Amino acid sequence: MSNRYLRKIASMSALVFAFLSGAASASAEPWKFGVMGDSQWTTADPANANPSTVPVTIINQVNQEFIKAGVKFVIAVGDLSDDGNDISEVTRAKASQPLLDAGIGFFPFRGNHETVGLNNGYGLSVFRSNYPQTRTGTFTKSDHQHYQVGSGFSSPVSVSTDLDGMSYSFDYGDPENSARFVILDTWATPTKVDKNPNGYAYGYTVNDQQAWISSSLDKKAGKSAHAFVFSHQPLIAEGHQDTMFNGYTNSNTDWQNRFFSSMQDNGVKFYICGHDHIHQRSIIASPDGKSHIEEIICASNSSKFYTPKPLDEPKWFGQKTRETSIAQERYTVGYYIYTVDGPCVTVDYYSDDHGNWMSDANYPDGAGKADTGITPQFHFVKKETWSYSTNGKEFLIPQAASYAKVSDSFKGTIMRILDGTNNSTERDGSLDTKGGVGRKLTKTVDTGWHDNPSSLQSKSNTCLASNILQLTGMGYLGREQTDVYTLSLTYHPDKVSPHHVKADFFTLATREANGQWVKAVDKNSGGTSTFVDGPWKKGYALGTCGIDRRRKTVWAVINHNGNFAAARFDK
Repeated sequence: MSNRYLRKIASMSALVFAFLSGAASASAEPWKFGVMGDSQWTTADPANANPSTVPVTIINQVNQEFIKAGVKFVIAVGDLSDDGNDISEVTRAKASQPLLDAGIGFFPFRGNHETVGLNNGYGLSVFRSNYPQTRTGTFTKSDHQHYQVGSGFSSPVSVSTDLDGMSYSFDYGDPENSARFVILDTWATPTKVDKNPNGYAYGYTVNDQQAWISSSLDKKAGKSAHAFVFSHQPLIAEGHQDTMFNGYTNSNTDWQNRFFSSMQDNGVKFYICGHDHIHQRSIIASPDGKSHIEEIICASNSSKFYTPKPLDEPKWFGQKTRETSIAQERYTVGYYIYTVDGPCVTVDYYSDDHGNWMSDANYPDGAGKADTGITPQFHFVKKETWSYSTNGKEFLIPQAASYAKVSDSFKGTIMRILDGTNNSTERDGSLDTKGGVGRKLTKTVDTGWHDNPSSLQSKSNTCLASNILQLTGMGYLGREQTDVYTLSLTYHPDKVSPHHVKADFFTLATREANGQWVKAVDKNSGGTSTFVDGPWKKGYALGTCGIDRRRKTVWAVINHNGNFAAARFDK
């Protein structure tokens, strides 16, 4: 063969490889990880089913939910047992074995209860011996098979070798669908103990570790598409008033400002924690007001539940004004499934459908009852879904405010909410001592985008004529239905003809769980599907949809969130 011919073959091969590589990149599969709350058993155990202050009867049920969901790994947010003794920490590690045997990683970290064990060096030795994965990502099944979850494990050992595997970071996922996890441990160690007036034994501080934190999160290094930060204590809690900044919410504000700034500047959207045994979502502002982060306090996986302290209680030191409350559920057992799908991260919160459990010696239904100290069989249901996207926007919508401020665009597709109001009157349980009225909940409406695979047509003969919008945040805790609103999306005019419009074959569509596209109005709760060949007008009822050919938009009056696109249904 001639060199020219060989070069032509090589060139063609390179193009094919590039095409295939691009196709693989574009079709990277979404993946999930789970998060579970504090796991403490704090009452009598008549069935002898929860040894060594570990709520095995609760953990077992939550483990099965993670296994059914197909998560890649689970992160536990500290307080792994109640008494922190070595035997208790070993018991908790054994309770994670069903996850490991299912090929699911388990990444824990210490809470304050890990520091109260009897003469065990604040639990460092027993933690490391039971959880080597926090340094290596290596797991062992019951049949002695080994496997790896995560990569790039790092700890701030330049600060102290005590932090090896205690504070740690790791990566998971393909480059375009990846996430970095940064886990912070500020609890006492054998070489550093600060007995704080708030009653906790602190060790190497956030300030000590800040250089490592910032380096781990550095988005300019292009390490991961997403980053999540975890620690046991909230930035601002509901029932507790301590923080990981070695004091109360007003302590070491310079540390706080640097930490908040590091998260915001590097694209961190969620700070995830425990300690409070309450499902709570809030937007927290830094003390200087320059940075904001969404804090997710995890629901209890314990026999213990806390009640929020009054907003005007003195030990808040006036800092509660930095918190905007989004959602709250108390006295229930729950867990979280995070889905990473390219630029979008979606969170589903599940909890048992009974709730209102009593705490500690009264768990679950009250002292003296036949089931006192016996964990019920939970029935977990999805209570809430929210999201963020690196290519989208977030809008905070207070009660009684219009959703019409929500608008965004992506590669030529423009979305707008034309009408709708946050009609919620819900308040959280964070009362004050005078009037006893909780805070009004604010909604966070988030947009995100996926490219339209325009060359593909689904089995239902649906051709998309816009990029795909992900929209969340207008729902209510405990139900899928949202406020009624009107959504508009622009479309590519070459995808529609007068025939399609006349036959009602072109409309705003939404994607079902099985991936199929249907008319957005068909997923409404109530209303009547009515097509209009013309622009939206105020007063159109739920279920009305149409096409505005002059503005090249489709629109629909709906009451659900989801994934949306302009679509042609070729029937």
